[in-house]
Amino acid sequence: MNNKMLLENKVAVISGAASKRGIGLATAQLFAEHGAAVALLDLEKMAPAEAAKAIGPQHRGYICDVTNKKQCEEVAQQVIKDFGAVDILVNNAGITQPIRIMGIQPENFDAVINVNLRGMLYLSQAFIPHMISRGTGSIMCTGSVSGQAGGGWFGGPHYSAAKGGMMALAKDMAKELAPKGIRVNAVSPGMVDTDIRGDRMTQEVFNKILSSIPMGRIAQPREIAGVFLFLASDLSSFITGAVIDVNGGNFIH
Repeated sequence: MNNKMLLENKVAVISGAASKRGIGLATAQLFAEHGAAVALLDLEKMAPAEAAKAIGPQHRGYICDVTNKKQCEEVAQQVIKDFGAVDILVNNAGITQPIRIMGIQPENFDAVINVNLRGMLYLSQAFIPHMISRGTGSIMCTGSVSGQAGGGWFGGPHYSAAKGGMMALAKDMAKELAPKGIRVNAVSPGMVDTDIRGDRMTQEVFNKILSSIPMGRIAQPREIAGVFLFLASDLSSFITGAVIDVNGGNFIH
């Protein structure tokens, strides 16, 4: 345990949290180290309850498809009932597809927009009334450099649009919710060493990517989690509506 725990007695909810090498799980683990009780949300096939149990007995996993508004509302009610209150929400659930502009079919667009952008809206809507009733809260989302720079390395234009939309939604929510005591921010990673990257990349392409990153490497999930920890804690008490870049200098603007 850390001597100075930044999230002592806090409750955090993280979506897309059960992937073994994902940003969500790394964030859940770091939040737990800093004293938070964590609710891990993910699809059934990702076994969120098992992921939560591996972190510790006070954490719980919930099956939640963020594209289903009713399910988001039901899970939110259950989490609030189980933990008593929720202080922090990380909208991290996301999918990507390596398709170029003319290849995007309606089903591709719907899938990527629904999980990333619609999921953020539905899950936030499910917890906002509770946070308003308590006069406090920190809501965050996982954006992407592709939504800022106009494309990343293997996500399609619809992924860029979804991530750009998430970051814009965070800014708008920040303005609306600030008077209610709720802060809303976005974290915008560059390439991260996670399962979402999979085996889609040759060494040649990977080396080319590394050459475009001034720090000469890609991020580890825990390095993204550290920024979420900062935004979740009182260290960032006067920050809202921000997009924090975590890309090793790949996109400086």
